[in-house]
Amino acid sequence: MKQPGPDHPITITQNPHRIRVMLGGFIIAETTQALTLQEATLPPVQYIPRQDVRMDLLDSTDHKSHCPYKGDASYFTVSGGGLVRENAAWSYEEPAPSVAAIKEHIAFYPEKVDDIEEFRD
Repeated sequence: MKQPGPDHPITITQNPHRIRVMLGGFIIAETTQALTLQEATLPPVQYIPRQDVRMDLLDSTDHKSHCPYKGDASYFTVSGGGLVRENAAWSYEEPAPSVAAIKEHIAFYPEKVDDIEEFRD
């Protein structure tokens, strides 16, 4: 497993705002406890605690991927309002120690859901 460093930094911070994920008019996830993961020059990703995700609207898939910095990701098909988006969400069940905070969190691809809203109350 590779370690984050100056050439490939990864930071995880508590997001102070409300995050809401929408699909087909349904709230798929909503939290004030999201973690924002910033990896190198990639766009920031919101990781939402499982208890704040409508897990009844997610179905595990056989798709897997591997990140040399974060570990093995498992994927979920997301359903809402009659829409079905395959592999629209992912989770690191056993993340690398350097990103252990994202364990038990789910992230969503912005292009596969209707919206990932951030409310700056």
